[in-house]
Amino acid sequence: MTRDYRCYVDGQFVETDATFANVDPTTGQSYATVHAASDVLVAEAVAAARRAAGAWAATTADHRAAVLDRIAAGIEARFDDFLAAEVHDTGKPAALARRLDIPRGAANFRTFASLIRSAGTDMFETPTEDGAGALNYTLRRPIGVVGIISPWNLPLLLFSWKVAPALACGNTIVAKPSEETPGTATLLAEVMHEAGVPPGVFNLVHGFGAGATGEALVKSAGIDALTFTGESSTGATIMRQAADGVRPVSFELGGKNAAVVFADCDFDQAVAGVARSSFLNSGQVCLCTERVYVERPIFDRFVAALAEKAEAMRIGDPWDSATDLGPLISRQHRDKVLGYLALARAEGAHVHAGGGVPDLGEALNRGFFVQPTVWTGLAQSSRTMQEEVFGPVCHVMPFDTEDEALTLANDSRYGLAASIWTTRLDRAHRMAGRLVVGLVWLNTWFLRDLRTPFGGARLSGLGREGGHHSLDFYSELKNVCVKL
Repeated sequence: MTRDYRCYVDGQFVETDATFANVDPTTGQSYATVHAASDVLVAEAVAAARRAAGAWAATTADHRAAVLDRIAAGIEARFDDFLAAEVHDTGKPAALARRLDIPRGAANFRTFASLIRSAGTDMFETPTEDGAGALNYTLRRPIGVVGIISPWNLPLLLFSWKVAPALACGNTIVAKPSEETPGTATLLAEVMHEAGVPPGVFNLVHGFGAGATGEALVKSAGIDALTFTGESSTGATIMRQAADGVRPVSFELGGKNAAVVFADCDFDQAVAGVARSSFLNSGQVCLCTERVYVERPIFDRFVAALAEKAEAMRIGDPWDSATDLGPLISRQHRDKVLGYLALARAEGAHVHAGGGVPDLGEALNRGFFVQPTVWTGLAQSSRTMQEEVFGPVCHVMPFDTEDEALTLANDSRYGLAASIWTTRLDRAHRMAGRLVVGLVWLNTWFLRDLRTPFGGARLSGLGREGGHHSLDFYSELKNVCVKL
């Protein structure tokens, strides 16, 4: 049965005349019809959000937190529906979505419900010339209408990561998920409707980006702030468009992340960690590792062990519990990744594992699969080493000194994340402080506390999300001075 993904505007699900097919990347076949929002419908969604803004902003933090808790419970009650939508949209292994994406979607709402209940602000006692003094205290108020544009790689996780704090702070929302992955966002609209979110507080518009739904949302004068996760070039375009009106923006963008592996590491732990950080979700995570720098005494052994890990990974049906890797998101994206595989060879890469398209049999060969790939031999200045591939690939390069490793790891236009593998705590702390990135993991990867700041440097983003950092972005902070 073909699914039907409609827009959600002012408390109503809306069908549109302009529809497009949503393709399951595992099979390459259409499985859903998506209703794209016109510029007129986007304007209606923004207008609905503006009408609802005053009443929602006037609700108490406890009231909004209770609504967020109901949304979290609604996700959990429909866990299997969310799981099916996530797997059909992305092709990622169901086992991964079951333990990561769907639980984290619910956790995002619960986390920000808890944070907004306990969020405090500053208060200062200020001396005055007459000796009576003054009090300065801060009020937290919503920005207004927030435009949210989210990506396709972790659809529910990253969509809820923005929606939850925006609602918690009293904002109303017009959100556009990726055209590749509309499923869980539509289910979330259903859950919000059932949870009693008032009409206009949350609005969902489907469609494409440039010259379509996304651009209409970004350019709308009724949007007070914009948050976006996706490619750096798209973020730059949105930033230029957001400059009209001087609207605040929050961007989590691309990465070309490094892992630095020292000879004194726990070898098996480091190999397993780098394999996971390179190939999880077929490399389609902004935090994934594409550059691996290994101290020379263990370089050859490490390359062989990592290649063995890659070759052992099982690619195929996402519903098979033994599957490690699913497909890439689309034919277009696979073509991009295959282009980099060809480029790497042309630039002198030696392929130790993978490097092509697997033969999975007639049923799956129409899907968009790529083998996990391990390279060596590339120059640091090569395009493959400098440009984000966003696929299941990594290049391994030797280094001799800590300073050399630091120079290599920092030699990038990006600055999102890095991991360091060493048993020396002094070295780990020293390296962590000198790496130009927003997140550093020591002897682990992708271990997250939702209260901590998340974001990148350089082309990897602007601003921070997580904990009070999210609350600060989605709020206007107002100082009040009282003369005593």
